Amino acid sequence: MESGSIVEYIDRQKIMCAVILEVKNTRLRLLTENNREVNLSANRLLHKDKAHLDLAMGRDKMVDALKGVANKRKELLSQVDIKELWEVLNAEQVWIDLATMTEFCFPDSPGGDHESAVLRAFFDDKLYFKFKLDRFFPNSEEQIARLIFQRQEEERRKRIIDLGGDWLMSLMNSTAPPDEVSETDAGEFTEILKSYFLFGNESKDHTLAKAMIRKAGLDMSTGLFPLLVKLDVFDEDENIGLLRFDIPTVFSAEILNSADQLAASYQGHSGDEVRKDLTALPLMTIDGQSTQDFDDALSIEKVGDQFRLGIHIVDVGHFVHKGDIIDQEALARGSSIYMPDQKISMLPASLAEGLCSLKAGEIRPAISTMVNLNPSLDIIDYEILPSLINVKHQLTYYDVNQTADQNQEVLILREIAEKFHQQRLDAGAVQITVPEINVWLAADRAITVNRINRESPGRMLVAELMIMANWLMAKYLAENKTPAVFRSQPAPRERLYKGDDGTLYQNWMQRRFLSRFVLGSNPEKHSGLGLEAYVTATSPIRRYFDLVAQRQIRAVLGLEQPYTSGEIDRIIQLLELPMGNVARTQLGRHRYWLLKYLEQHIGRKEEAIVLNKRRNDYQILLSAYMTECDLPISRGFELKPEDLIQVTIQNVSARKDLFQVAIG
Repeated sequence: MESGSIVEYIDRQKIMCAVILEVKNTRLRLLTENNREVNLSANRLLHKDKAHLDLAMGRDKMVDALKGVANKRKELLSQVDIKELWEVLNAEQVWIDLATMTEFCFPDSPGGDHESAVLRAFFDDKLYFKFKLDRFFPNSEEQIARLIFQRQEEERRKRIIDLGGDWLMSLMNSTAPPDEVSETDAGEFTEILKSYFLFGNESKDHTLAKAMIRKAGLDMSTGLFPLLVKLDVFDEDENIGLLRFDIPTVFSAEILNSADQLAASYQGHSGDEVRKDLTALPLMTIDGQSTQDFDDALSIEKVGDQFRLGIHIVDVGHFVHKGDIIDQEALARGSSIYMPDQKISMLPASLAEGLCSLKAGEIRPAISTMVNLNPSLDIIDYEILPSLINVKHQLTYYDVNQTADQNQEVLILREIAEKFHQQRLDAGAVQITVPEINVWLAADRAITVNRINRESPGRMLVAELMIMANWLMAKYLAENKTPAVFRSQPAPRERLYKGDDGTLYQNWMQRRFLSRFVLGSNPEKHSGLGLEAYVTATSPIRRYFDLVAQRQIRAVLGLEQPYTSGEIDRIIQLLELPMGNVARTQLGRHRYWLLKYLEQHIGRKEEAIVLNKRRNDYQILLSAYMTECDLPISRGFELKPEDLIQVTIQNVSARKDLFQVAIG
């Protein structure tokens, strides 16, 4: 290699022709066909020609000569048919050097220009051969097919970014979309943006969406959501959680038909020798006003100087069998979902609100827990049995609260519940008493927010008696050495108060010190409830875990085969994700509609409790709505935990999950 030699190198994905002006060790100073001087390492050269230029001819003439050489070599490109070469050489699958490949292309005395033409041709088209400087290797048919697909995909992506960006810009500006954009294109662009909005960087098309957004100049603080509403992809109040978690909102026709046939074919129970006839008992249900799926009922009898409490759970397992199509769907859903604007049932309505619902005046099979109590309302013993029941009174919490001090049955139930509650507290239960905020939408979409006293007579007695039933069923399963979805909880990391004596602040903060509950197939202590064993079995219409527990009770009673411990562990594992998604969806939707309500009350002053101080703000609790928010630290006042303050609602956005207040 010496001064005056014509060489070629790759610069920005182009082959450049140049002449060597100077050689210094392994560094070269070159003059290019574009009349530029460059310095580069000798190992960057793609091709070295035997041809020379006389450096004395002057710079302009050398540049003209280089352009002539480059043009000649480009003209020779048309004589190189790479596909034809591949068809001939493909079978060998060996590396082919530049000289041999040049002879294949130009059999009559090839020179440096011909070698360069071959290099240029293979550099431009890398479909059929691997190209490594002066060697070539034929790709297999599978590799070529893959490369063709990759090229098509690259072209598709480039088109989406360019055309999709222009389309998005037209949408932002409310102008006509580009003429090249078809309905199919617009649908594809929309799906890409929708997927990115829902799943962010987890979307398979997130790079395309980001590139479209950059090209359109979309301000992400404004967000995609208004544009997707404009495209009728989303409703203004779209439940994004359902979409993100892929939660089904309807049942398939096959499942609906199966449930309808099951409900229609039910002939009722008459003369059932397996079940004890308890239809003469004056059963009552106690639920919210809008409840349609009644799964538990209560009865109380005076037997001599003792009492007999009945806690009756509809026998869903009698109708929905393990592994059938309805059961599989219930397992996939995990639970019913209750939101201010929507209820999504675990079971189809013909079962949840029909065949499996304890409607007044209709006989239903049940699993009844009958508890015998002495005159002091201490539990003497209990039995669990399959039964037939008939609800006489369908009561609401309001009904019970109105007659709580006059109705003799309700009075006794309250006393039983209060005694059991105190026994749990004495055993170390952690009682957290905070108001419940109920948010619901009327038919006209008007939002109503109510504080519910969870310690009201009706709610207290139902809560405690259901806890009692779940505890007794857990004891029953444990005594019969039957695995179930047992729920346990280690002791709290710290206790802020004893019994029911905590302030609202203490009750709210106590939750932060609770240990996480644990699900397992063996019974263990539930410290939070003060019980040695616990399952949830009182809502088999609404929760799959409860249906599983009920089936295990049925198995002990000889009504079906039990799940094994391995099957129970598998069910716990299968339900971990859907149950987490259910909880997140319910909490997220409750917060959305609460913030939507508060959007209408910007400027309102509210009372708040200081929870703690952080580096840049205080964490506070708005007691009217039982919701936390941040209060920026300002000069002029110093707050401490449990201080009562007044704040002003300043800025609220339900869609952006934004809630800002200022000291009032």
